[in-house]
Amino acid sequence: MTETMTLWRPTGPQELELVRASGWKAWPPRLPDQPIFYPVLNEQYAIMIARDWNVPASGVGYVTRFEVDRRFASRYPVRQAGGRDILELWVPAEELDEFNRHIVGLIEVVREFRPVADSAE
Repeated sequence: MTETMTLWRPTGPQELELVRASGWKAWPPRLPDQPIFYPVLNEQYAIMIARDWNVPASGVGYVTRFEVDRRFASRYPVRQAGGRDILELWVPAEELDEFNRHIVGLIEVVREFRPVADSAE
């Protein structure tokens, strides 16, 4: 049996729709201004991005979770993007198709965030 590594990816509705169209099996190609695909190594960091960045940017933020072959994933550097627990796996955009082939199982949505209604209204 393949040993896996759990990764999380905060995402907005457009990217999530492309994941859904893949049958929940693959991440879509990066846009020209996105040279790196960076899933994150812990759920709390993914929550922070989905809630604090995706919601204001697109009205909703999702946290997804997926498994990838651990041996394969070890070829990519883990980058610290801030604090000690703010860790990302950096996958070059041109290698995303191969990365997708090493996803084990399906990509799943584990959290959803929407704007909080102002309680003063």
